[in-house]
Amino acid sequence: MNMMAPAACPAQAPYKVDISRGQNIGRVSSEWFSRPDDERFLSLNDLYESVRARAEAATTHIVESRSVRVVARSDEPERLSLVVPGRDEPVSPTNWSFGQLCSLVGAPASYLRALPTALAGINMQHGLIQHRGEQVKMLETRDGRTELRAVTGPDYGRIWDHELVGAVMRIAGNGTGDTRWKIPGVLDWGTMHYNPLVDVSQETTTLYASDRDVFLFLVDDTHPIEAGKLPNGEPDLFFRGFYCWNSEVGSKTLGISTFYLRAVCMNRNLWGVENFQEINIRHSKFAANRFAHEAAPALAHFAESSPARFIEGVKTARERIVARTDDDRSSFLRTRGFSKSDTQQIITAVLEEEGHPPASLYDFVNGITAVARSRSHQDSRLELEGKARGLLQRAH
Repeated sequence: MNMMAPAACPAQAPYKVDISRGQNIGRVSSEWFSRPDDERFLSLNDLYESVRARAEAATTHIVESRSVRVVARSDEPERLSLVVPGRDEPVSPTNWSFGQLCSLVGAPASYLRALPTALAGINMQHGLIQHRGEQVKMLETRDGRTELRAVTGPDYGRIWDHELVGAVMRIAGNGTGDTRWKIPGVLDWGTMHYNPLVDVSQETTTLYASDRDVFLFLVDDTHPIEAGKLPNGEPDLFFRGFYCWNSEVGSKTLGISTFYLRAVCMNRNLWGVENFQEINIRHSKFAANRFAHEAAPALAHFAESSPARFIEGVKTARERIVARTDDDRSSFLRTRGFSKSDTQQIITAVLEEEGHPPASLYDFVNGITAVARSRSHQDSRLELEGKARGLLQRAH
């Protein structure tokens, strides 16, 4: 079992996939549904320039929270401004930083936003004055007017959005096909063929940035990997993918997820996912060092590594027979924490999808993930998927 096509000869046509195996992950789809057009970018270059420009226009400084003054201006009755030490002109909080200020003083942001501006200002000012004095780090950007983008603790370890995008560009170029890493293609549900060669548009792009975060999803889908055969003798094809995210204003951690998958559909759901791995870095004091020494190298290693270990793991799981009788099958699952009901559902799922009762470790993994896909509650689904992943990892 080898790479279906070498780097010099990428796949030029759709290829058939079987998405009945592995996990279905909707994280990218959720991003795709929620992003307006002005948060969608058609290349990594465009995305990088946008987030780098706002970083270059930004300044940070630490102030005492009780020294901040709230101003409700008569000429802008619907907007609050803040006067902070060291600034000659007021700064305007964004929707996000306003919420952070509300959290700082223990006031519900939704309630203050519903009040008349002057009254909201009085309440905010009262909260800041009565709040125990502590230092806060303010991130401001000058773009026509001075805007307050974030209010965090003084030890907040900011990883700039452009730093993450820059790390991705070092392995993926422009993200549009100048390297093997690119914006994904689309699955044709009618033929169950995956087409890696789709024009990048507002509808297909998976590069996003808002005023509070970035999210990127790229794949190596022109170099499918054959990891064994399907029951009908056709190749079981995968390709590599990863997505990553960050918020330089504190709305989320930095994270990178890597995996193998079989297809991406039009609404950007991931199908047939295997070997899912994730790194998260909180924006604590030494976050920038952790990004430089852990996350960025891990992403580069995944991008450049051979799929041989993944293929060997799948091959071993397919060949490792762990049950030969009905009693074996039931015992194998029950001793690993599966209920009697789950055990029967898993065995039935393999019978329906593979045409034979589970025998190999890989059969059981596929049965567990098939049952997980049918669960409506996320906690139950994640628990089953975690057990399936643990079984497959033992085969490596």
